[in-house]
Amino acid sequence: MVDIRPIKTDQDHRAAVEEIERLWGAAEGTREGDRLDILATLVDAYEERRWPTTDLDPVEAIEAAMAHGGRTRADLAALIGQSRATEILQRRRPLTLPMIRKIAAAWHLPEQVLVKEYRLAG
Repeated sequence: MVDIRPIKTDQDHRAAVEEIERLWGAAEGTREGDRLDILATLVDAYEERRWPTTDLDPVEAIEAAMAHGGRTRADLAALIGQSRATEILQRRRPLTLPMIRKIAAAWHLPEQVLVKEYRLAG
């Protein structure tokens, strides 16, 4: 198990996210569930300091998550479909609630950032 300690670097962040993925689905009230809760809180705090998303519109937040997480347009397409991914990134189509839920869950983005209204092209 990873020692629980403050997350100060991107390497610390990667290790904590890997541990979260390993613990995902742990029952509440168990040792593993408590570790998951603590690590998720630490990761959220680090990500908000490292990559603040509150000032970003939804497309900018997705682009930032792609850049900082080493994700590609293909990764987004795997979540929401190829043509939709292209249209979202080109601001030709708004995000739908099912898309927002998929992206938020898979990429650990705050849903409140993705539901903001934003400007479409044209």
